[in-house]
Amino acid sequence: MRVQTMLLTTLSMFAAGLGLAAMPGGGGSNMNMGSMNMPSQSPQERAAAAYNSGVNNVKRADALDAAAAQETDAKKHDKALKKAHYAYVDARRDFEDATHASPNLPEAWNALGYTQRKLGEYDASLKSYDRALALRPGFPEALEYRGEAYLGLNRVEDAKQVYLDLFATNRALSDQLMQAIKTWIDVQRKSSGSHDTATVDGLDKWVQERSQIAAQTAALTRAGAPASWH
Repeated sequence: MRVQTMLLTTLSMFAAGLGLAAMPGGGGSNMNMGSMNMPSQSPQERAAAAYNSGVNNVKRADALDAAAAQETDAKKHDKALKKAHYAYVDARRDFEDATHASPNLPEAWNALGYTQRKLGEYDASLKSYDRALALRPGFPEALEYRGEAYLGLNRVEDAKQVYLDLFATNRALSDQLMQAIKTWIDVQRKSSGSHDTATVDGLDKWVQERSQIAAQTAALTRAGAPASWH
């Protein structure tokens, strides 16, 4: 359970020197100003405050989600999942506030999509990722997250296409999406009647073929570097 690091540069809208925290995973400093909207704050300052509050809530939610996955006691597992759910709800509200205050901030739309997806709101998350990508074409983290949302909707062919696009531009993120695809296959095999066997078997074969190609080409391009082929 992870949130991809978003490297946030100093945007022109924050010319006064106000920075944004990076999403969990490394990089960036966290200006923990909370989500309180002071009357004297500019829309950009309100967006930054809400965004940073959301980052803290996502960190808390992801930690609880990871703890639940490792918990063997059923009651403790359910309790951690419930806490994670409410933390994601808090984060979603923060990122909604950020997008309302500053609608042209792609990082906030991407983060909103992440929380929506974690809450099972896949259609809504796709709209948020689309908004992030409209503001920043080729935004790699939004592309990868969108691929995972496609899997949540069982849109296998769309997820495969996202993988191919990322494979040509960002090998690290394509690897992460591939892992999500493998997890989807495992879940489908364990869930009776959730998906037809032919589709799952066909995707499994595709994964094996793509994994072999990835291994063969690993030495030809460094991770994350653009390649000229799909």
